[in-house]
Amino acid sequence: MNILILGNGGREHTFCWKLSQSPQQPTLFTAPGNAGTAALGTNLPISPADFEAVAEAVTKHQIDLIVVGPEAPLVAGIHDFIATHPTLSHIPVIGPKQQAAQLEGSKAYAKAFMERHNIPTAPYKQFTADTLSEGLAYLETIPAPYVLKADGLAAGKGVLIIYDVEEAKAALTDMLANKKFGAASEQVVIEGFLDGIELSCFLLTDGEGHVTFPFAKDYKRIGEGDTGLNTGGMGAVSPVPFNDAVFKQKIDERIIQPTLEGLKKDKIDFVGFVFIGLIRVGDDPFVIEYNVRMGDPETQVVLPRIENDMVELLAATAEKRLDKVSIQIRSEAAATVVGVSGGYPEAYEKGKEITGIPTDALIFHAGTTMHDGKLVTNGGRVLASTGFGTDVHDAIATAYSSLTNVAFEGLYFRKDLGFDL
Repeated sequence: MNILILGNGGREHTFCWKLSQSPQQPTLFTAPGNAGTAALGTNLPISPADFEAVAEAVTKHQIDLIVVGPEAPLVAGIHDFIATHPTLSHIPVIGPKQQAAQLEGSKAYAKAFMERHNIPTAPYKQFTADTLSEGLAYLETIPAPYVLKADGLAAGKGVLIIYDVEEAKAALTDMLANKKFGAASEQVVIEGFLDGIELSCFLLTDGEGHVTFPFAKDYKRIGEGDTGLNTGGMGAVSPVPFNDAVFKQKIDERIIQPTLEGLKKDKIDFVGFVFIGLIRVGDDPFVIEYNVRMGDPETQVVLPRIENDMVELLAATAEKRLDKVSIQIRSEAAATVVGVSGGYPEAYEKGKEITGIPTDALIFHAGTTMHDGKLVTNGGRVLASTGFGTDVHDAIATAYSSLTNVAFEGLYFRKDLGFDL
């Protein structure tokens, strides 16, 4: 089987790694990929946003299955493009069509979906540049802290949590009137603040049946103790120690089942991954957001804990027989630590040589490439070290130990993962 994975991050390298372990021995192509994916298959120098180039690659390499890693091509309609293509409509795409992808592409769309199907989430209102004055007045009526979310895709940077009302007003004005996040903030959702601890839920659905993957918890802020700027993710653990059987049942009954039933009621054709960002407030789960793909870096701890053949899992999804599949989960815990370029998530330099990657460790590449025969940095989040252990703290220690000899100029990683567990 020839499989094309779209994307170039740690998530995509993890998919390639997991798929390469299949007894079906698939031939893997990644577009555009990184140095890690290149070692497991063929990198194609095309952007997932260039649908025509993707179609040409699918034809040229006789692709049998497409797996979409990042959200942007899904929100832009890559699945619809393939499904309506005159010669490629028979190729299965793992990733939802454009309408379903609005669950991630529009915060307001997702909030309305949750409201419609009685899925617990924070109260909210939405505003545009035309209703900015109403938004400023609304901020006066609610307690701090103030949660402002750009409605569209903002690469994980579009959520602001502000404790001063005047700062919140300035930020809302900046987002709506000054288009701080471009088209993503043409509409802004103001939410009530939920005080609790976050976790992530991952489903794979074929539109009828579904399987629930291991839960995970990620660490988004750049600084230790969860301080500083938001990033794409500085590390993750799985399982989540506070997610006991009683709490899992609440998630299933109040969130997972209503979400899947809501998709069917709304006649939303969803094939692919549902990533539900959750928060535990007291003893109750609430939805923070929906994503329509696997998380990064959560994939780096979730997929290594799944014992199933990933090729078979994706084939079952394409053939709508997930209701016959049960997930086998490794008993060991997993943790991943992300090494980033100096200056990330703000300005950083590329092209720094990477040395010391151990051959006996599980290191997933993200922002890496080969240049003149050397492995060099090519992004903000450069690599992720994944370790296993009897519990998450043991796994975290293993992940850190694998980073001991890895080096590149400016390398930074958080040293406190698991501090809140």
